[in-house]
Amino acid sequence: HLVESGGGLVQPGGSLRLSCDASGVTFDNFVMAWYRQTPETQRELVADFFTGTTNYADSVKGRFTISGDHAKKMLYLQMNNLKPEDTAVYFCNARHRLLDQYTYWGQGTQVTVSS
Repeated sequence: HLVESGGGLVQPGGSLRLSCDASGVTFDNFVMAWYRQTPETQRELVADFFTGTTNYADSVKGRFTISGDHAKKMLYLQMNNLKPEDTAVYFCNARHRLLDQYTYWGQGTQVTVSS
């Protein structure tokens, strides 16, 4: 259901844009989100998006922007001023707004911030 792309290696201060192909998901019924995980940490919420309302982790506020294209069924995460601590595998997530059992994950895309 969900396929991420756009990860890679970037220097500190640089930018990346992650994309999630969410074909098969009806944005009106699902909370769309980005999570990230490292070998040392549990999967954490980065940002989520539902009917135009967005929510961000404190660590990324002012640097990351989540957005969605309902017509194309695409979810994006624009990441600016990247820091080494942003290094992680980033996952796209879709969770039904009423029925938690309908939750889907992408396979993840690696983001590495290093000089």
